[in-house]
Amino acid sequence: MNRFEYLRMRGLAITWLVLGRTAAALTLFDRMLERWPDDVYALSSRANLLVHAKRGDDALRDLARLVQLQPEHAAHHFNHGFALEEGGLLEPARLAFVRAIELDATLDRAWYGLGLTLIRLKRFEEAETALRRNTELQPMSPYGWYQLARVHVDRHDPESALKVIRHLQGFEPKVAAQLVRETGLRLEAQPS
Repeated sequence: MNRFEYLRMRGLAITWLVLGRTAAALTLFDRMLERWPDDVYALSSRANLLVHAKRGDDALRDLARLVQLQPEHAAHHFNHGFALEEGGLLEPARLAFVRAIELDATLDRAWYGLGLTLIRLKRFEEAETALRRNTELQPMSPYGWYQLARVHVDRHDPESALKVIRHLQGFEPKVAAQLVRETGLRLEAQPS
């Protein structure tokens, strides 16, 4: 590998990204990967751009290659799972999120992704477990709490959903109000 040429191309790709010229950056990552097909930086960068460009099949190829090159890297499995879930490949996505969690049990995004995938698979009990873990790892993020409340509604457990909504009122009142509107659940005044 010509280190100087590699660093020059990488720097130029970063410049294109900073300037918002994603097509130019994508072309440069293609050129880098022609020369250095197993370069993790170029593969992950190109995959990210491809996901955002809604070119899922191309992104999945790069993400699968990253998992193959660095199988012990939890973030690669998470990213792969994210793209698989977005493409509707739910069981492979579930497996990718599970592998990410096996490698790094504190990867809150993987727990969230697993929860979303399990919801789509209508495996609500398992989704609840994954989302509870996500909210333990990210207690101030409304996303896991929101999905957890939705799971309780889907499981016909309005009392548990109301508990989550009340909890959200303490730090994300807009999200709590959105859940009330969406679910039709009524918040009664709590005794002091």
